[in-house]
This record gives sequence, structure tokens and C-alpha cells, in this order.
Amino acid sequence: QVQLVESGGGLVQPGGSLRLSCATSGIIFRLYVMGWYRQAPGKQRELVATMHSSTSTNYKDSVKGRFTISRDNDKNTVYLQMNSLKPDDTAIYVCNAVFGSSTYWGKGTLVTVSS
Repeated sequence: QVQLVESGGGLVQPGGSLRLSCATSGIIFRLYVMGWYRQAPGKQRELVATMHSSTSTNYKDSVKGRFTISRDNDKNTVYLQMNSLKPDDTAIYVCNAVFGSSTYWGKGTLVTVSS
């Protein structure tokens, strides 16, 4: 059974930082492209960052320089370090794993940026 479990969300003030984690099980983690998506209230889900390998990453323009995606293939976990958070970053952040025709999603973790 495949599981993607996110953690690390919460309430943070503008300018603050959070580190999200997505622990996976049931997949050969190192084979999967891992990604973080987010969905704000009333908006469509959007891609935040992906990591194809230990060095290949891709980011949404508005988070470049502020967010960093990383992965630990030994721990089967992907991370999203978020710095200089803005109110517009408020959303449910969801982990995604893709390999070929197989796609899996976590349930998400809520990030709220507010003073």
C-alpha cells in the first residue's frame, strides 16, 4: 500500500520559515519524481516544486529563491524548505510522486501565513 504523509505545516508570520516533510512508503522512492503542489482557497492546485533526481529541480517562479526542495533517498522522504513566507503562500501543500504511469498524492498539510 502506497502512502505519502505530509507534515510540518502550521501558522507562521510573514517573513517566517517552515520545513515540510513528505514521508513515503510502498514505492521505490529513488525512481520517483517527487513534487510539492499547493491549493489555496478558491484557487486551482498549482505546482510549487519538483525534484527529478538528487540534483535536478524545478520551481514555480514566485517561490524561486525562497523555497528549496530536497530529498533523502535513504529515508524515502522529500522536503520543502520555505523561507521568507508571504500571505500569498497560504495553502494546503500536497506531496506528489510520479514514475511512468503511476502517480500518487498525499492528503496535504495546511500552511497559513498571517500576522
